[in-house]
Amino acid sequence: MPADAEGEAVGGETDIQGGAAGERGEERRRAKREAKRLAKEARKAAHAAAAASDSSDGTDPTNAPPAAAPIAVEEPIAEPVPEREHSEKADKKKKKKRSKDAAELEVDANASAVPAAGADAPSEEERPKKKRKQVLSSSAAPAGGSGSTTLASTPVPAGDTSASDLAYLAQNHITLSHPLPPLLSLPLLPVAPPLLKALAQFDKPTPIQACAWPALLAGRDVVGIAETGSGKTLAFGVPALQRLVAGGEAGKKPRAAGGKGKGKVQVLVVAPTRELALQTHDTLLALAAPFGLSSVCLYGGVPKAAQLAALAHAGARIVVGTPGRVLDLAREGALDLGEVAYLVLDEADRMLDRGFEPDIRAIVGMTRQEGRQTAMFSATWPESVRRLAATFQRDPFRITVGTEDLSANKRVQQSVEVLQSSYDKDARLRALLQGLHHSTKGSNAAEERTLVFVLYKKEATRVEQALARSGYRTGAIHGDMGQQARIAALDEFKSGRTKLLVATDVAARGLDIPNVGTVINYSFPLTIEDYIHRIGRTGRGGLSGKSVTFFTGEAHERALAGELMRVLRDAGGTVPPEMARFPNTIKKKEHAVYGAFYRDDIPMDAKPKKITFD
Repeated sequence: MPADAEGEAVGGETDIQGGAAGERGEERRRAKREAKRLAKEARKAAHAAAAASDSSDGTDPTNAPPAAAPIAVEEPIAEPVPEREHSEKADKKKKKKRSKDAAELEVDANASAVPAAGADAPSEEERPKKKRKQVLSSSAAPAGGSGSTTLASTPVPAGDTSASDLAYLAQNHITLSHPLPPLLSLPLLPVAPPLLKALAQFDKPTPIQACAWPALLAGRDVVGIAETGSGKTLAFGVPALQRLVAGGEAGKKPRAAGGKGKGKVQVLVVAPTRELALQTHDTLLALAAPFGLSSVCLYGGVPKAAQLAALAHAGARIVVGTPGRVLDLAREGALDLGEVAYLVLDEADRMLDRGFEPDIRAIVGMTRQEGRQTAMFSATWPESVRRLAATFQRDPFRITVGTEDLSANKRVQQSVEVLQSSYDKDARLRALLQGLHHSTKGSNAAEERTLVFVLYKKEATRVEQALARSGYRTGAIHGDMGQQARIAALDEFKSGRTKLLVATDVAARGLDIPNVGTVINYSFPLTIEDYIHRIGRTGRGGLSGKSVTFFTGEAHERALAGELMRVLRDAGGTVPPEMARFPNTIKKKEHAVYGAFYRDDIPMDAKPKKITFD
């Protein structure tokens, strides 16, 4: 045979052998797939036989627990044989894989030929490590639940709401995210007797209290949305004290951790302003006194030394503070938040509006992550508050009293006086005070507390001095005053020694000043939200009140005329005919940082789109 023909024959033989090897590999893979199918059918038959034997023993299949499902283990998928490589290394890998496939085929064929009783699941040694972890985690979790054992995941009993409870919810315009009966009688409140005694001055719980107490006492996370003056402080304060008492903290001798002034903080309340923090602190302090517990208030504008001493002396079971000062002391190591098990974010929407979201997230990150109960209270339910709740809360119980949008207290009789010029305000204010029985000759029995709101700090000083020259005993509170002077003026007004107080919007949010009969808006606020919170200083605690607003349409007021008219109509008030000369359109709400072009329907954690330039 010629050399060329011999070479051609050898080459042809080589090609034939390669094709034969490929066919044998394909046959092996088909046989392996068939063996796996037979083994799977054998496992199913074994399970069916086991189930039949259980039912033959007399066990009721409807009451018996379901048989354990076979543990699903991913079968290794045979990868196709790659094309022959020209390199020597690839040829070695191919031969090694073929020998391994042949060995696995032999094992699978033997296993499918004689299925054992326990062959329905591979052993722990054979099971891949990743799958073993998944099986262990699934077996540890309780059926029908997430496996969480924290108080926040306590299930809410469904179907227990009676017809009278439903009527109460409808009458008070309450919407609940879960069916949970409200607590309508104070003697039925399951708390310690000293707490019931502190509540004896009230006839019945407010709507937000009636709905929040059962959920908070059951350990649920709660979101409460209610108007101003609805009793939100006691709504979260009573469960906070009950949690400390039930945990055995009552009567313990206060101690500092490690002698460094860091108390064992278990209850933390974060509020947007110093005044609101002080007010909440006073309320919780009164509730905690019978149990030998104390509260510490942390806020800026004053030296830290006194607050550090209070933390070290009191042992700080309860801390109420503003975000900035709380975070400052925590980062310095003077305040340990690692044991906080009850967290309250009060006026959450206000804190977000003021740009405190980074501080809030940092504070929450320092608290206990497991077993922490979180309550958020807000006057509105915007997208920013929803994102915050979704981040820090576990299946929260949401209570909405009224609507999720900010609305005025309907117990407040609103009156708007349209003036031709801002120069007419002083004369109209003096005439209004005379009509409210405010006297320039000492105290008057018929005199009621009146709160006069202005827009700017200098304006507050000017109005206060003008009223003082007219003979009125007047106090003032604004941002240029020191903290002690502000507290003193507020105490004078609360005690009744001063019946007239001029204030900026620093006192418009969250302050609970008893028996304020009338709120006068000397100058209109910059937003309609501030207007609603201003008039919310009266009509609190179920009482009625009155508000009078001077409106000129100058500067920013003209753009807010439409929203003001909407608020008046929604509350059942009367829109004065003089306001017809102003536009009734409602301006799009602007974000405090991003302006009018901010969209709150876009998640903050959304990934940006990647742009590639060629």
